[in-house]
Amino acid sequence: MELRIIAKTDRQWVGSVKSAWTFMPALALAFGLFAGLPLTAAAAGSQSPLGLWKTFDDKTGMPRALVRIYLQDEKYFGRIEQSFTPGAETRVCSVCKDDRKNQPIIGLLIIRNVTLHDGEYGGGDILDPDSGSVYHCKFHLESDGSVLVVRGFIGFSLLGRSQTWRRQN
Repeated sequence: MELRIIAKTDRQWVGSVKSAWTFMPALALAFGLFAGLPLTAAAAGSQSPLGLWKTFDDKTGMPRALVRIYLQDEKYFGRIEQSFTPGAETRVCSVCKDDRKNQPIIGLLIIRNVTLHDGEYGGGDILDPDSGSVYHCKFHLESDGSVLVVRGFIGFSLLGRSQTWRRQN
């Protein structure tokens, strides 16, 4: 099978490729670049926020909890699976102001409705179980997917704080 690639240079048509299969990756890359598709992110399937993450206390830097991020109906959610805070097994979110009020800390849904849009995770919310406050949420992966930078903010992203979570195996 021969596929002809033709380029016009000064009224001459030149070029050919012996096999269509050797040409396909280049064609896919060119299509992805022109269509604005993030082929590198798609090809790097390990670059997903899905899984178990260790969170850390902002003040002490000590491990705080394990949060499982999962996908449901094309939205990302995060639930506390384990807490390193003594007494957390019996604690409830008494300061929460929504449907999570008085729900157990273990199993508490702290990230809701985050979506992937144009290569960015955002549009959902995150709960601070210590204050009961709910913030807009966005996050991104770093260090080949082993670090998740989670940002909670009010209004727009400049008014907020970020936490660095570490992937657990």
